[in-house]
Amino acid sequence: MIMSLLVLLVPIALCLTFYRVVLDGDKPISIDPAETIQLAERAFPVAQPRGLDEDDWHVASAVFGRVDGGATLRLGYVGPSGKAMQLIQSTVAPTTLIPAEVGDSGKRTGAYRTDERVWMQYSGRPGETALIFTEPTRTIVIIGDGGDTENLEKLASALP
Repeated sequence: MIMSLLVLLVPIALCLTFYRVVLDGDKPISIDPAETIQLAERAFPVAQPRGLDEDDWHVASAVFGRVDGGATLRLGYVGPSGKAMQLIQSTVAPTTLIPAEVGDSGKRTGAYRTDERVWMQYSGRPGETALIFTEPTRTIVIIGDGGDTENLEKLASALP
């Protein structure tokens, strides 16, 4: 009976090892958001993160859409901690966008200053934190896990 289990377990272990080591099976899938960003740039100026290590930061999704009242670009990232976060840039009015993204119960909890701007920090839905910056032509929102504030701040600092 032990021999039959070994005959089954050894190939399974080899396949898992090959998947993880050779094929980088645990690494998040990355996409190229360039085409989606180009579409968004036709509607408003888009801030693209600079200086993030491509081995640690992965763009997992990119969606651009037009809605009543403006246009919205959503870029989904997986940071070095392996937790997901979303960078949203939109021309929708902040009074409409912020409650939709942060939740109606979202409250301002502080501020975060980068070289370029001062971000408002919000507690959003349970377990989420958001950094928000508004300007006349667009609103930028970064939403992620509340325990991953350091990477939210790194993403905010990478925006020119």
